[in-house]
Amino acid sequence: MEEGAEEGEETGEVGEAGESSLPADWKDYELVDTRTGETFRVSDFKGKPVLLETFAVWCPTCLKQQQEVKKMVGNLGNGVIHISLDVDPNEDEEIVRNHMESNGFKWYSAVAPPEMTQELIDEFGITVVNAPAAPVILVCEDQSARLLEQRGVKPVALLEEEIEQGC
Repeated sequence: MEEGAEEGEETGEVGEAGESSLPADWKDYELVDTRTGETFRVSDFKGKPVLLETFAVWCPTCLKQQQEVKKMVGNLGNGVIHISLDVDPNEDEEIVRNHMESNGFKWYSAVAPPEMTQELIDEFGITVVNAPAAPVILVCEDQSARLLEQRGVKPVALLEEEIEQGC
């Protein structure tokens, strides 16, 4: 048994209180919104559809996808939660915050912890971190999720259609 782990507890990364410090689901990772500094989890939005796009600041296709999301935010308001999740291990919160501010993107943005990125890869395949493919995950009201199939920039009409279709 690992030091600090309690009897009957699974071994793995162990926190100070002897509890596993890694969530069981990628939607439960605590993220820091780069614009506000507030923490959130994807699972906080249960009951609302969430469009989560993985990206890297250096990726021009990602920027085009985010520009489509910006149009969509204007169309749908608060009915859909948008999250831009940076999966480039070489980028940090400051780089993402500057990117979001300089482009006028006013929705949730965060840097994915490496463990969360790995869980996304495990669930959706390596494409989910292939920034030039502009990956978008739809998380439905019940927290089921699917990776949208179309690679590259997804126009507003397609995103709206995907949300209507659900998971």
